[in-house]
Amino acid sequence: MTRTVGLSLLIGALALAGCSDTQRAGNEVRYSDRPADIRCVSYGQVLFQGRSTGRVRHTRSGRLQFVDAATGRLNIIDGDCRVVYAR
Repeated sequence: MTRTVGLSLLIGALALAGCSDTQRAGNEVRYSDRPADIRCVSYGQVLFQGRSTGRVRHTRSGRLQFVDAATGRLNIIDGDCRVVYAR
C-alpha cells in the first residue's frame, strides 16, 4: 500500500515538472528574439534597469543573461529580476 502511494506521488511530481518545462520551453520559443525591459533588484538596491537587445536567457543557476541595448555588453545578473517583453 505504501509503495503504491509513494509511486503515485513520484509519478505526479514528475508530471508536474514536465508541464512546467513544456510551458517554459514554449515561452522561450515565443519570446526568444524579442527585446525586453529588465529591472533587477537585490536587497532593495537596483542592480540593473534597462532593455535587452533580444534574447533573455535564464541559466540553471538562476542567473539572467542578456545583451544590454544601451552598451552592447553581455550582462549576467544574479538577483530578483522582472522581465517584461515588448509586443
